[in-house]
Amino acid sequence: MINKKSIWFLTLFSLILVLSVYYVTMPNELLLTTSVINQKEKEKTEEVSKDTSKKEKATVKTEESEILTSIRMEANEKYNQELEELKTVMTSKDASTEEKNNAFEKIKSINNNRGKEELLEKKILEQFKYQSCVLINGTDINITVSEKKHDAAIANNIMRLVQSEFDSKMYITVKFQK
Repeated sequence: MINKKSIWFLTLFSLILVLSVYYVTMPNELLLTTSVINQKEKEKTEEVSKDTSKKEKATVKTEESEILTSIRMEANEKYNQELEELKTVMTSKDASTEEKNNAFEKIKSINNNRGKEELLEKKILEQFKYQSCVLINGTDINITVSEKKHDAAIANNIMRLVQSEFDSKMYITVKFQK
């Protein structure tokens, strides 16, 4: 007989599954408009907090641009599609052991790259105070920085920071967009 804990677990798991499928199938336009709305609300709260607490030390909050959000969403869609294809290979009964191992290694590589991308974005934000989007594709690293001013010295410093995270030579490009 099924006990209450099992029913609760299945109910919550089903809810999480439905919400994740909904999020994955959600159109990009809806995600971009909600991010713009959230950004406007954050700006309003910043203005209110600045007016109410003029004596307190002002904190600088950086907001992510729409360009970075769209680049990141496209990359996430590409990653998710590739991961789904690799997972179907891994779960396929017809696939050989070698194909399954290769698919597993590719999944591991993708996850490692995504972790490195997030780490590099965080370091760029901490060190240079710029929002950025980092995409790693093999030995190519594309960095998009949300800034109007195109500064070769800053781009060079960002390249050096990123290269210091890797043992082998990487081909790094930095692009400034606002």
